[in-house]
Amino acid sequence: MILCVLDDLLFSVKISTAAKAIGADVYFERSPGTVLDRVKQKEPSLVIFDLNSAKLEPMRVISEMKSDPSTRGIRTLGFVSHVQSDTIAAAREAGIDEVLARSAFSDKLGEILREG
Repeated sequence: MILCVLDDLLFSVKISTAAKAIGADVYFERSPGTVLDRVKQKEPSLVIFDLNSAKLEPMRVISEMKSDPSTRGIRTLGFVSHVQSDTIAAAREAGIDEVLARSAFSDKLGEILREG
């Protein structure tokens, strides 16, 4: 199961469509206050973050996930505009496992969801 933490409608539709095509189990979380609880409840194999979403506070959530012994081993992946080097650096500092440019994320979406 894959948990997606994003509020971008375009990427939500892209992910949902790709997940249906390959039979991947994907859930969406759009409330920053409940992400960690949802991660503990669902125990996903991967959590995908839209690093550009100020509303969802991805850096705080990633940092909390990676400092909690029960969730730190869950793989995290974020996508962001390739020109936002400060955001990429902040995500890495928060402990994210992998950061992709938005275009690379879109190109590799099927593979990412299959590997989950």
